[in-house]
This record gives sequence, structure tokens and C-alpha cells, in this order.
Amino acid sequence: MAELDALRSGVLAALAGGRAGSGVDTVGRVCRACVELLPVDGAAVSVMADAGHREVVYTSDEVSSALAEMQFSLGEGPCFEAFSQGGPVLHPDLAAGLPPAWPVFAAQAAEHPVAALFTFPLQIGVVRVATLDTYRATPGSLTAAELSTALQVADIAALALSGLLGGDRWLDGDGRWMEGAGMRHREVHQATGMLIAQLDVPAEAALARMRAHAFGEGRPLLDVAADIVAGRLRLDREPR
Repeated sequence: MAELDALRSGVLAALAGGRAGSGVDTVGRVCRACVELLPVDGAAVSVMADAGHREVVYTSDEVSSALAEMQFSLGEGPCFEAFSQGGPVLHPDLAAGLPPAWPVFAAQAAEHPVAALFTFPLQIGVVRVATLDTYRATPGSLTAAELSTALQVADIAALALSGLLGGDRWLDGDGRWMEGAGMRHREVHQATGMLIAQLDVPAEAALARMRAHAFGEGRPLLDVAADIVAGRLRLDREPR
């Protein structure tokens, strides 16, 4: 497909320029192209290390942004499934039934104009580092040709992400998580560290406790984390 060849060439040219931060701009270009080349209404790319280390690099629209934040707040969703399994997660009709791996996310996603979700893991070399999340407002499967295109776009998105290795420094050369200055979830990581010390629990349990409080109070995880960091909120080991 000529469009894919042009997209790949454009990404390579951008990376060859070596401008700091060019990875984010180039990832955005790939996301926008994804929406143009596939029957989807939005796309997002998030770098990941595990359920507690995830950063949204780019979202194409407000719905994609809401879905990305929702997954991070809940700690479940197609991005986590695709990242852990290493293969595409394709749900062409959410109304047909809640996926057993992420029922809460699916139920909340239904409150938005989202009828289908297609998510693809991204690898740099042999290291899995991110996901490409797409949605469409109407139900329907991807054809074999469309799935092939999606997989090629995912490969190009991974190529674009390599620009972050020398730019924003979100990832190091081995694909490990880095504390970059551009991280939108910095306060979540700070709050997790504070809870580890306060509650004497491992990082996974600290993040789970914060997520449980956010879910129970109907608040965004980012807001709860900000309150913990600012000293406005103190959590016990177990919900009251």
C-alpha cells in the first residue's frame, strides 16, 4: 500500500533528523494516519512497563484520551491484555457481551461513543514497550486486509517510538521505564511511593489501594494521587 510506504518513509526521515522530542510528534502522525487508513474513529499510543508504569504518548481525540485514562485508573482494559499476551486484542462489538478480562472498563467505555476496540502491542526489537489502541463508534470486525494494515501501522508506530529513546527519555535502550520530564502520570508514581512507605506494602498493592479509593469515590486516579502527594489525603491499608 502506497500510503503505508509513505508513512514509513516519513517516520524514518523524521527519526533521521534527530530532533529531541521528535518521537512524540512522529507517533502523533502515525496515530492520525491510523484513523485515515482504517475504519476506526480514534487511536492512542501508550508506553508501558507494567500495570503501574504506563504513559500516554499521544491520543487522536477526546474519546481516545478518556479511554486511555480510564484504563490507567482501573488497571484493566485491552491495552493491558494486549501488552501481557503479546498479540492483538480485537473486540468488534462490545454490546455483545462484557469481555471477562476487563468488565469494569468495558462497562465504563460503553458510556462513550465506543462500540468496538482493537488494540495491538508494539515492540522495539524483541522488547514489548507499548500498545496502539483504536476504537470505532459503530460495531464491526476488521477484514483480513484491514487487520494486515493495522499490524503494519503498529510496526510503524513502534518505529516512531524509537525516537523517544534519545529524545524525551521515557525508555532506555533496553525498553525499561524511565522517569521522563514529560510524564503526565508523575504524581501517580510519587503517590505510589508515598503509600509504599506509609502502608509498608509493595508497589503493586499501593497502586491497587489508590485505584480502589479512586473507583469507590468515583474520582480520576490522577486527582487522588495529587491529593496524596499534597498531603490532603491519607489512605489506610483497607478501605473504610
